[in-house]
Amino acid sequence: MVALTAEAYTIPTDAPEGDGTLAWTSTTLVLVRAAGTGQTGLGWTYGPPATVQVITGMLAEVVVDTDPDDVPAAWTAMHRRLRNAGTRGIGALALSAADNALWDLKARCHEMPLARLLGTARPKVPVYGSGGFTTYDAEQQHAQLSHWVHEQGIPRVKIKIGESWGTDVPRDLARMAAARKTIGEAELFVDANGGYRRKQAIRVMQAAADLDVRWYEEPVSSDDLPGLAQVRDAVRADVAAGEYGWDLDYFERLAPSVDCLQADVTRCAGITGFQRAAAVAAAHGLEVSGHCAPHQHLAVAAATPNLRHLEWFHDHVRIEGMLFDGAAGAAGGAVAVNRSSPGNGLNFRDADAERWRSA
Repeated sequence: MVALTAEAYTIPTDAPEGDGTLAWTSTTLVLVRAAGTGQTGLGWTYGPPATVQVITGMLAEVVVDTDPDDVPAAWTAMHRRLRNAGTRGIGALALSAADNALWDLKARCHEMPLARLLGTARPKVPVYGSGGFTTYDAEQQHAQLSHWVHEQGIPRVKIKIGESWGTDVPRDLARMAAARKTIGEAELFVDANGGYRRKQAIRVMQAAADLDVRWYEEPVSSDDLPGLAQVRDAVRADVAAGEYGWDLDYFERLAPSVDCLQADVTRCAGITGFQRAAAVAAAHGLEVSGHCAPHQHLAVAAATPNLRHLEWFHDHVRIEGMLFDGAAGAAGGAVAVNRSSPGNGLNFRDADAERWRSA
C-alpha cells in the first residue's frame, strides 16, 4: 500500500527576480511524501499551492493499493485519473511530484540509492549557473556570475534577456556584453523566455555576434514551433526550448525545431516522463537538458545517456539547500550523484520549513 500526502511552502526570494516576461518575489515548493512498507519517499515540484489539492484529492486514492515496486502502474493510474481534470498544467505538476516521490520510495524500500535503482551513465552531472535576472543591477549580475565562474569553477552560465517583452534590446545587449566581460572564456548562455518576435530574435544574435553566445533559450514563445525553427536556422547559438513540455506529444512536435530539448522533471510527468522525453530527443538525434529543480533531477539526469547538462537555477538551489539535508554543491561545474544513501539521499527539514508552509 502507498499513502500520498502533500504540503506547500512559499519562500520569499533573496532579491526581486524577473525575466523577459514575468517577475516574482516568492517561490512555492510543493512537497509530496509517498509512504509504504515503513519507508517514505520524497518528491516535489514548483507551482501553486492548489497543486496539493490535486495530489491529495485525486491522485492519492488511485495509488493506495499499489505495490511500491510498481511505479509504472501507479503512474498510469494517476494519469488516467487526471483525464477530465487535465493532464497538463497543474495536473502535470501534481503527477510529476507524486511520480518523483514514488520512485524515491521504491529506492528506499530496497535500501539503495535512487541513482543505483535507475542505473547511471555518469557519476557526476554537468551543470550551468542560471540566474542573471532582468531585475538585477550591474553589480548584482557581476557578483553572481563571478561567484559561479571564478569561485565555484562552473564553466557555463546563463542570464535572462528579452527585457519587458523585448522592448529594451539595448539593455539586453549591454547586459550580455557585461556578462561576457565578467566570465571571460566561460560559455555564455541567454534566455529570452519567449520575449522576442521571430526576426527580432535573429537581429539580437546578429548584434551580439562578437559575444560568442552558445545557448539561446526560448528566443520566441515555446508554443511557436515554426518560429523556433526559423531562429535556430539563422543563428550560431544552439536554440533550446521544452521547459513547458507537459507530455510526449509536445516533445515530439518540438524536437524538429530545436538544437537541444529541455525537459523539467517537476512538470513533464516526473522521472517516468523525463525518461520518455529523453528517448524522444534521442530518436531525433538530440541531447536533453534538465530545467531547474536541480536536486530533483540529479538521479534521472545521471541515468540519461543523451543528457547535455542540468540547470543550476539560483532560486531553486537556494531553496533546496535551505530545506533539504544532503543538498549537493556544484564546485567545478558538475554535481556528484548520491551513490551511498537510500533514495535521493535527501531529508526534508520540517521544523525549518514550517514557517513558510502555505497549504
